[in-house]
Formats: sequence, structure tokens, C-alpha cells
Amino acid sequence: MHQTVENLIQIEKLVKSKEKNLNLQKSPTIIAVSKTFKLDQIFPLIEYGHSDFGENKVQEAIDKWSTIKKQKTNIKLHLIGKLQTNKVKFAVKIFDFIHSIDSKKLAKKVVDEQSKQNKKVKVFLQVNLGNENQKSGVDKEDLKDLYFYCQEIELNVIGLMCIPPLELDPVIFFKELKRLSDSLGILELSMGMSSDYLKAVENFSTFLRIGSSIFGNRN
Repeated sequence: MHQTVENLIQIEKLVKSKEKNLNLQKSPTIIAVSKTFKLDQIFPLIEYGHSDFGENKVQEAIDKWSTIKKQKTNIKLHLIGKLQTNKVKFAVKIFDFIHSIDSKKLAKKVVDEQSKQNKKVKVFLQVNLGNENQKSGVDKEDLKDLYFYCQEIELNVIGLMCIPPLELDPVIFFKELKRLSDSLGILELSMGMSSDYLKAVENFSTFLRIGSSIFGNRN
């Protein structure tokens, strides 16, 4: 069995054991974050039956996944990196989920593009909970306004996403994102990466973005 598959199975077991104590309505979706990794490392996971993969860059996703997605219609592709407005057309075409909507301008661009392509994408609003200048995300104070705008223009917002500051305890931010999602009546939470995904499960994350724990360290 390929190492990536062994790693994924181990993660699935750890997540399952956490779930038992939490009485969750459904298991979190594990997104295998395949950015920068070549297809020979990804194929064993596809053969194993894994269907959710994450990419950071639109162009890389198009180059890697266009053919495979036509062959394997069960594959769901998640954009977890920053989306620039000039790449929206291509992002809507290849991705099934976008985790990084953080402005009205971007939301409107996605809606316009969806109607041109006659395709609906599921989106998360990225919230910058650590108020970090270098990170994308809508400010917590502006989240409600952005969410209601997205409802007005009929963008399919299914959840909230955050990337906690590296040097701080992620649990504070996971709890805060859960509180915000509950206050808006949003069901899905995209939070938790290789270093903290079990803590994210404990705080009711529904989408885990796991890269290096599956694929190993990036070059």
C-alpha cells in the first residue's frame, strides 16, 4: 500500500476515535491538500477511493486536474488559497468548492461567472480572526454584512473558513468561528490542518484541510 494511503487511513482512524465522544451528525470531510505534489503521489489516494482534494493555485489545479476530473466524476476539488478576481473564470470552471471568499467584489464576480458557465460552486467565507495583515479574510465585524450580501446575490455560502495565527493556540479561533457560524445559522466549518486537525474536530469542524500529514513535507 502506498505511503500516502497509509497516512490517510491513520488520519481517518484518529478522526473517527475523536468523533465517538462528540456525537457528531456527520464525519468531517478530509480534504487531501495536494498543492505542489505530482500526480504520482495523488493517484494512489484516488485509487483508494478518496474524492476530496485541495489546491492553492488556480493554474496548478487546471494543469493537474482537468483531465482527471473528466474521467473521475466523483472527485471534488477545493480551492483553499487566495482567489484573485482575474482568476475567477478559471476557478469556477475547475473547482467545486471555494474556501476563500472575503469581499463583496469577489463574491459578485463568482456569481456573475457562475451564470455565464451555468455552474454552481459551494463557497466558504474566509474570516481573518487573527487580524493579520498578511492573511486574506473578511474582518469579523464585517462578516455579517458580507454574508447577507451573498444571500442577496444568491451565492451559495455553505460555511466559514479560518487559518489561525501560527504562534497562538488554534482552539481560541476554532471556538470563535463556531460561535460566528452558529450566530448566522451556517452549517459548515473549514478549519484544521495537519498540525491541529484533531483540535478542529473537537470544535466541530466539518472540513479538515490536511496536506503534509498525508503527503509528507513539501520541498
